[in-house]
Amino acid sequence: MVVAVGGRRRARVLALRGVPAAVLPVAALAAGPAWAQEPTPGAGPTHHGYAVLDGGRVDVRLTPRDHGPSAVPDATVRLRWSVPLARRAQPPLPAGCARTGERDVMCRTGALDADAWGRELAPGVWLRGRPAEVTPAVDTGWAAGAVDRDRGDDRQRLLVPATGDTYSF
Repeated sequence: MVVAVGGRRRARVLALRGVPAAVLPVAALAAGPAWAQEPTPGAGPTHHGYAVLDGGRVDVRLTPRDHGPSAVPDATVRLRWSVPLARRAQPPLPAGCARTGERDVMCRTGALDADAWGRELAPGVWLRGRPAEVTPAVDTGWAAGAVDRDRGDDRQRLLVPATGDTYSF
């Protein structure tokens, strides 16, 4: 899926979505074709937003959404950067967000109602040096055991050049 959002200067389109391969367990194959099985409740958490890289700082705004049909009692989103984060976070990360590695930040999204948007998160970070571009990967890190039938939308990658423009995912 490719999405464009107008930046401060002009619109840009560079969003890429990863497509992981699915493997069925042997028990699922023995149960018969998927169309013949009774549907089970599921959830479809995704994250939509934008990023801006300017002067070594990446400002990110993202909003989680559960596409349903079931609610997600609690979830996290992981942002993994292609370059290391600065040694100190200035200003500090928002409440519910924590640095979990040299290139990783995780944020709690909280409960998500079925077919509803969650609260907006703004985990802006400083990067080490002043890179010409960065590629954040945005992943559903944990969804409190909710069954997600479409894992293909759980991970998104975005190329963000240091132009000061807005790039969306």
